[in-house]
Amino acid sequence: MRSKDPVESLPGIGPKKASYLHHLKIRHVEDFLSYYPRDYEDRRTVKSIASLVEDETAVVTAMIQKAETGGYRTGKKRTLRLLVEDESGTLEILFFRSAYLEHTLKKGQAYVFFGKVSRHAGRLQMIHPEVERLESDPVLGLLPVYPLTSGLTQREMRKWVGMALNYKNELPDPLPPDLKERNRLCDLAYALENIHFPENHQKRKEAKFRLVFDELLILQLGLFSLRKKISSAKGGIVFDSNIEFEPFLVSLPFRLTNAQRRVLTEIRRDMEAEKVMSRLIQGDVGSGKTILAAAAAYKAVKCGYQAALMAPTEILANQHYEGLRAIFEPFGIRVATLTGSMKKGQKEEVLSQLASGVIDFVIGTHAMIQPNVVFSNLGLVITDEQHRFGVEQRTILSAKGNQPDILVMTATPIPRTLAVILYGDLDISVIDELPPGRLPVHTTTASTRKRERVYEFVAEELTKGRQAYVVAPLIDESDFLDVRSANELYEEICHRLPKFRIGLLHGAMRPAEKDQTMKAFLDGTLDVLVSTVVIEVGIHVPNATVMVIENAERFGLATLHQLRGRVGRGKDLSHCILVTDGVTELSRKRMETMTQTNDGFLIAEKDLELRGPGEFFGVRQHGLPEFRIADLVKHVRILETVRQEAESLLREDPEFRSPDHKTLGKLVGGLFSQEGQIPL
Repeated sequence: MRSKDPVESLPGIGPKKASYLHHLKIRHVEDFLSYYPRDYEDRRTVKSIASLVEDETAVVTAMIQKAETGGYRTGKKRTLRLLVEDESGTLEILFFRSAYLEHTLKKGQAYVFFGKVSRHAGRLQMIHPEVERLESDPVLGLLPVYPLTSGLTQREMRKWVGMALNYKNELPDPLPPDLKERNRLCDLAYALENIHFPENHQKRKEAKFRLVFDELLILQLGLFSLRKKISSAKGGIVFDSNIEFEPFLVSLPFRLTNAQRRVLTEIRRDMEAEKVMSRLIQGDVGSGKTILAAAAAYKAVKCGYQAALMAPTEILANQHYEGLRAIFEPFGIRVATLTGSMKKGQKEEVLSQLASGVIDFVIGTHAMIQPNVVFSNLGLVITDEQHRFGVEQRTILSAKGNQPDILVMTATPIPRTLAVILYGDLDISVIDELPPGRLPVHTTTASTRKRERVYEFVAEELTKGRQAYVVAPLIDESDFLDVRSANELYEEICHRLPKFRIGLLHGAMRPAEKDQTMKAFLDGTLDVLVSTVVIEVGIHVPNATVMVIENAERFGLATLHQLRGRVGRGKDLSHCILVTDGVTELSRKRMETMTQTNDGFLIAEKDLELRGPGEFFGVRQHGLPEFRIADLVKHVRILETVRQEAESLLREDPEFRSPDHKTLGKLVGGLFSQEGQIPL
């Protein structure tokens, strides 16, 4: 038998068990080796019965003194009650549905019992412990606990993994010896043995460090290779260096910040180079990313190409369209919009004009990646709020042109350590400066007891002719969470602010309804917008000066910061009021962070620090492969070392031609070939 044989070749795995294993993506013997435990049971120490403590999980060795059946009986279902004894005392063991055990557990024989200790009627007991005969060489030590599906048991899984480990040496170690030595990494075979059946916690840590390192290194190499492939692709567009940004910039009613000019220089250098531009613009809310994308679109169109901007929502797409159409009109640049809710006739006309080249710059949603969307000469692809799109969607849109340049914008600040992984296929530009004169948003917290005063303040701002947002987390009434729904909150705000015009916006509304409501708020015919987090992304209403966030403890820091970014866009001082009775340490620290800083990058670092593993963001929505053991948050400190090793290895051997790099090269090559991923 070999490691690549199907799982059915192992004893005890028939068609039914195999189907359960296939559900876990375990199809071959070697797949068991990379199906890592989620936890461990510590069975290294056998305790005496007299030393047992309630609520602990323990191992005892004891002889059965007494066995009784009874309690209830339904066919083969019955209760088995054992009294077991060691030299220090007695313990009650209870099993339900015990017909099988009645015939296998024998009075007068010694067994090993592993389970949680509880107390009933003054006596210590174990309910449904795992049990093995003492003379059968029971499995003790640190035992793996695997995530399982129905139909499989931990005992079966441990047995099959143990069998698969006999073939661990058939798997080639992908890491070169010098890299392992530099980073004090153990061999692959050692790591596999000790991630599944470690002798102690130190060996388990060594094994895990090695396997996490492997996973992050392969991903980093894959993303760097993808970026290299994109940037070195022959036939990329070389935009005319004689077409300057300056006429466009002079037409604007404001001057760019130094940070914007620095990033624009990087964009220009990319556009005029022979390689394909693949660049991320990362900037805080209001830092001026969109105008840089518009400048790039201006240059692309003036060089004879089309440009496309893909936004995550129709509201944002339409707002971009309204703003940019006015800017481009004096230059004779024809701008259009393409969204899913457009009428059939309108959509067909836009599609026809895109294909014929009449439209220079199209702004839309994911509707632009549909197969029937054809461009005449697409030269620049811009995606806004990248955290809403995956690598795959960006690539589909790019494929509609002949290797167009790619520009990505995100207002979600991401710590640099994570950005190199999430956007490893992109060059990164950071706008780390806000336009002059922009006032920081004044942020305060208020308990629910002070809500009346909060809405008195809102009324004062509205009386001055300004506008306000009020945000609630959920749309409908929830039996499980004490959260105000947008519908309920809307009714309350109408009652509290009867003199003002109130609108309601939430994700369950039809697109036309949402657009109508948003347009009314933009036009100033609504004074207050009660909304869910649908307003989180990108909406620009300079006259809005108040953001009230109800149940603020329900939101993460990143979302709170994005919501706050909807105000503070005009000349007047703006306010963000976090209404919360959150009493947990986590919610208290979040509120402190929000009131202490407006810096999105500092907030991102704090968010990363405060959140639990894996909660900072969902990895899969970025189009990255799913991790088996690594966690971008938990293992963030390893990322910098991994990045340096990946860069060094690719400088030395970009094609993985060295015998020491062959296995690594195969793993990197197959990284994005999974379903839904982009092949390298």
